[in-house]
Amino acid sequence: MIILLFAFAALLQNKAPALEPGFTSLFNGKDLTGWKIGGPPESFAVRDGAIVASGAASHAYYDGSFRNHSFRNFELRIDVMARGGANGGVYVLTEFEEAGGNQRASGRFPSKGFEIQVYGGTAGPRTGSLYHVVDLEQLLVKDGEWFTQTIIVKDNTIVVKVNDREVVNWTQPAGWDGGREGPGRRITGPGTIALQAHDATSAVLYKNIRIKPLE
Repeated sequence: MIILLFAFAALLQNKAPALEPGFTSLFNGKDLTGWKIGGPPESFAVRDGAIVASGAASHAYYDGSFRNHSFRNFELRIDVMARGGANGGVYVLTEFEEAGGNQRASGRFPSKGFEIQVYGGTAGPRTGSLYHVVDLEQLLVKDGEWFTQTIIVKDNTIVVKVNDREVVNWTQPAGWDGGREGPGRRITGPGTIALQAHDATSAVLYKNIRIKPLE
């Protein structure tokens, strides 16, 4: 009886919460169906209802059927946890690249779209940063704790919330050239969602990935 109770409790813990009105899930909680890996596939695994990103630089792009994986105005919500010292991120308005097109010291990263930072380190742009566009210095979440990251793209504005707290509200100015990340970091047409595996010493978990179109 005790074993059955523990098993039942584990099932309840791993069960995905009910979707908020208007949202559609992009991840089935079991495997990477609907996702396409650009880079080493071994950097991603599914464990206990979450996508675990840990390994050589690689990205999991949403490639599923909802809206033909093409989103322009939307609200995206993802439950995220970063292990101590981990580096990761969520890309929006991006597109699949076999190994990314933007060379950095630690690997190759998507050349199109914006990264919303997930970071468990002690220095650098913090979790919630619109990476190298609006970089945050304040520590908003603790390592090893789940939090909800909300990303809203509407026309030329990107809003980021961490646990419902708005931390970024950026409107692309006229003539914006992409800043230090290059011309691909511009709001133009629609794109898909990508999850980042940054390096072998990082472990970031993503689950309850859901989206609501705003058009």
